[in-house]
Amino acid sequence: MGFAFDETMTGTFERIDAPGDRHPFQFRARVEAHSMLDHLRTGRAEMSGTVEAPGLARGAEFHGEMVLRPVLGRVIRYRFEFTGDDGKQYAFTGHKDIRWTDLLESWTYLPGEVRDGRGRLVATCQTHFDLGKDWLSFLSSFRPA
Repeated sequence: MGFAFDETMTGTFERIDAPGDRHPFQFRARVEAHSMLDHLRTGRAEMSGTVEAPGLARGAEFHGEMVLRPVLGRVIRYRFEFTGDDGKQYAFTGHKDIRWTDLLESWTYLPGEVRDGRGRLVATCQTHFDLGKDWLSFLSSFRPA
């Protein structure tokens, strides 16, 4: 048996070809580790959901992986792939550096980037988990999987 939970990260993205022009960026993810034993060994969990990034992807489904190593590795990594509105493939990557001296910021802030199918940087992203708005739904989403 494993576990699952839902998470929403919200913020902005800035295209490399339009510096200073920020747009809304949000992804809603369902994270699932099918085996607690495997998860404890690797830290890996499957991740799927939708990404909203006007001008890049509107409601695009994504699939990827989260690596949860907040205690021993002091990191939570996100990686997912999606198809943009232009029909091209993109990948989002980001990671939270967990700092025990700044738990609130390090657990809620997620910087990231979007690259195209060739690996070229397309945009940078700044996202946060909104504690005030999403904490209760996040906590109540934890379940066995």
